[in-house]
Amino acid sequence: MALQWFPGHMHKALKEIKESISQIDILIEVLDARIPYSSENPEIAKIRGDKPVLKILNKFDLADPELTERWQAYLESERGVKTITTTTDNPANSKQIIKMIQTICAQKHASVKSINAMITGIPNVGKSTLINILAERVIAKTGNEPAVTKSQQRINLGGGVVLFDTPGVLWPKLENPNSIYRLASSGAVKNTAMEYDDVGFYAADYLIKAYPEAMKARFKLDELPDTELEFLEAAAKTRGAKMAGGRVNLHKICEILLNELQSGKLGRITLETPEMIEQEKIEMAEAAAKKAADKAKRKQKFKEGSLTPDKVDRKEKREEKRQEQSRRMKQRRR
Repeated sequence: MALQWFPGHMHKALKEIKESISQIDILIEVLDARIPYSSENPEIAKIRGDKPVLKILNKFDLADPELTERWQAYLESERGVKTITTTTDNPANSKQIIKMIQTICAQKHASVKSINAMITGIPNVGKSTLINILAERVIAKTGNEPAVTKSQQRINLGGGVVLFDTPGVLWPKLENPNSIYRLASSGAVKNTAMEYDDVGFYAADYLIKAYPEAMKARFKLDELPDTELEFLEAAAKTRGAKMAGGRVNLHKICEILLNELQSGKLGRITLETPEMIEQEKIEMAEAAAKKAADKAKRKQKFKEGSLTPDKVDRKEKREEKRQEQSRRMKQRRR
């Protein structure tokens, strides 16, 4: 599935982040706990340099708790990174974020100057709701769809912390094809930017392998089919997702599956593991190397192939003529 969604306001937002970064003491990146890697913006990693970063694994109540612990350990293995889990319905836990900011920036907190923290996150990750909890008032507009926040703003959170809010941004090019599907499965992109059937098949394939018992229970299946198509067909029958003539409505059952995944009705599910990501990184590196080698090979073949035998013969004759003229010139000078 090709996902192209980088509107003009996202380009502008990314530019503003780059321009403001020199004023920032700490970066706060809100991630979806169900897709910690796929919801990380690689552009932020490039921009932050050596500034400390607090990664907030939001929607923790929807994610697999065991996998979330493993993700926290994985993320914190990187220098300068700390993590915390939050849920949008647990303000007390979210309040720990300010204390963590003060601890990480202890030297700045001890001075009279405010700690400047910039908060970023992909669309629909719950960033605006989190800001309202931290500020204890409605500051950021929220909505159950991506790209609600359109412009950057500064918010005084108290405790010596000033928060730079930024619009939710994706990045210009999504390299990992699996991340594209996970972003779509989690609802990080608008419905208009995805095909339910395509994403539904991907999600079904992962879910029947990673959470077989949960899928059997949710869709009231005695046995779990081996393939995603068979699973969707069986699930469609238990949910009445049929068309005229009794045929299975695959679009409808895919829509049901994704809606229930995003709302948490399927249970606490995480769509990726650190081990999966490490393997995918290797595969992406190999694919990039092969692509570069193939390009170099095509370029060399084009150069060689552009010279037909008669062109080669004419080129050699021109070179011989040039060398003969050069010899004559040298003889005249003598």
